Amino acid sequence: MRYILNGHSLVLDAVLCNGCGRCEEVCPHAVFVVMERKAMIANREDCMECGACRMNCATKAIEVSAGVGCAAAIINSMRGKNGECVSCDCG
Repeated sequence: MRYILNGHSLVLDAVLCNGCGRCEEVCPHAVFVVMERKAMIANREDCMECGACRMNCATKAIEVSAGVGCAAAIINSMRGKNGECVSCDCG
């Protein structure tokens, strides 16, 4: 599934990355892959900007604006935020 914002806020600082692989483990859509002891963004277009990678990165090598993508739209819709039905428009 592709998401409308396509991980546009996702940034990985390879210099800070220690290659632990935690981002690869926690990402629900396999956006990251670790090769030669460094994480790489392999599937940016699958990123739903949930923030799991950023929250689990011990070296703070990952930045992402959690709450701006499809994950936020789905969660807000389930919560009934402001009584509105919110759509992520990702298909």
